Amino acid sequence: MAISVEKALELIYTNVKKTSLQILPIEQCLGYILAQDIVATHNLPPFDNSAMDGYAVKIADSGKSVKVEATIFAGDDFDGELNTGYAIKIMTGAKIPLGTQCIVPIEDILNTRDDSVTLPENLIISRHIRLAGEDIKREMPLLHIGDIINAHQITLLASQGISHIKVHKAPRIALFASGNELKMHFEQVTSYQLYNTNTPTLLSRAQELGCEVEFIGTAQDTLEDIIVHIKSALECDLVITSGGVSVGDADFTKEAFGAFGYKILFDKIDIKPGKPTTFGKIGETLILNLPGNPLAAALNFELFGTSIIRALSGAKAKFTNPIVAKMKSDYGLRGGRRSLIPGEFDGEFFTPCEHFAPGMVSPLGFANSFIMIDESCKNIAQNSEVKVISTKFNFTSKHYKLLTSS
Repeated sequence: MAISVEKALELIYTNVKKTSLQILPIEQCLGYILAQDIVATHNLPPFDNSAMDGYAVKIADSGKSVKVEATIFAGDDFDGELNTGYAIKIMTGAKIPLGTQCIVPIEDILNTRDDSVTLPENLIISRHIRLAGEDIKREMPLLHIGDIINAHQITLLASQGISHIKVHKAPRIALFASGNELKMHFEQVTSYQLYNTNTPTLLSRAQELGCEVEFIGTAQDTLEDIIVHIKSALECDLVITSGGVSVGDADFTKEAFGAFGYKILFDKIDIKPGKPTTFGKIGETLILNLPGNPLAAALNFELFGTSIIRALSGAKAKFTNPIVAKMKSDYGLRGGRRSLIPGEFDGEFFTPCEHFAPGMVSPLGFANSFIMIDESCKNIAQNSEVKVISTKFNFTSKHYKLLTSS
């Protein structure tokens, strides 16, 4: 019996374990998931410094001509003290001298002589001074277990002099397709054969999601050849196949995996397209068997494969987070089963692909997202709210959210 999409996702989230840990230099951590909390080790800025190229002055000298007694550049270790009646020329980022009450930018100086400057009236205390710790205070929490490391997280780490961090290993994914009719894009096809588009598509998406991917090849539609491919894949965290999971005479995938003690957690989902999508385990290795039809395989990967990968990665925000949009125009459908509708989201409106079917590939080039329509829904009116699920970037949440539009 086919299970609901929600039940399928629940089985994924409750049966997927995070990958093990490793320590990496921060320059190699882009896209990894943090496995430790990070706390600031010192203030940022570490000292009061000038926010402008200008002059360090006293408030009491507002509107007066003062003598310039020194110049401080960023990186200078200046140990003098500013006194009333004097100014010290200072560059952006330089440590302000003791006694400074504000910085006057060079462009605000009224008159400049060889050794003196005239200050404007009404100077403001602490103006253009960056105070120690105003950005980051020592012992302030910076990053947390489960955070994804992107360029700006690396900024935080580098600001604290942190060179190495503990992260979850990137999920290792093994991929293969099955089908006598399939040839790779670098091979010659005959009039009765097709290029294998599923494997390059799934390989690329898994890499976009930060996985290490191994391509095992294309298996022939025989039990023996599929078994050989499975043996080559089981050292990975997740094995993804496409094709051979339906009920045709040449669909041997489930039988082949069964020879290795395949524990199936679900093998039918109440969804269109993609009903035969299957998920289970062989030991600690996860298995996702996707349909052979390209659009069905791609959309079900976006719904279930990405959920498995995010759960494996250790990400705190592992749940798909739909974006609320409006329908561009009226849209009708038969109803009766959850339906995945590919289309384009322009930031405000969702436009379904004009023509699509499970075996097509062209909608994947047009679409940047899809919506999932509730089985009870037969029409979505123009400007109605729908929940858009992106296929071109990750938009995730720390909490599970309903994904269905109705």
